[in-house]
Amino acid sequence: MSSNQPPENSDKTAGNLAPHVHQAMSLQTWLDRVDEAIVRDRQRPTKQRRLIAHILYDHRHLNVEELHRAVRSRDESVGPATVYRTVKLLEKVGLVNVGHFGDGTARYEVAIGDEDHHDHLICTRCGRIVEFENDDIEALQRQVAVGHGYVLTAHRMDLFGICGDCQRKAK
Repeated sequence: MSSNQPPENSDKTAGNLAPHVHQAMSLQTWLDRVDEAIVRDRQRPTKQRRLIAHILYDHRHLNVEELHRAVRSRDESVGPATVYRTVKLLEKVGLVNVGHFGDGTARYEVAIGDEDHHDHLICTRCGRIVEFENDDIEALQRQVAVGHGYVLTAHRMDLFGICGDCQRKAK
């Protein structure tokens, strides 16, 4: 996406399980990558790990507890340790990104690559997370890096503030 508008399904409250739409990779491609990473790590791709990966693919900004609840709603046999180990493995191999959005917990989302890059606005009162893209900001970030002699290999931008709903409630 290359507009200055937020991507579809960008209005997320922390823990909201509204589905996310990935533009750059199908679910099957994502699950194949997960299986390959698990095998490379000398582990077995199990039904439980695939379910965890599937739910991660469908939802953004889940912490381990929220992810575990979502997984357990589909398979009660999955324990929190399995969820935690799977997420840490996927983070280690670069298939998920971890974000800290000011609520004291690590939140995870699928790492698709630059074609699905976005930044975040985070409400410090209600925890709402809005994803956005802005080509002008991206260009300025590259310009700043070059101006300081850097070659960017990755970046993220998280902006913290108070959303419009919380501002209206405070009045």
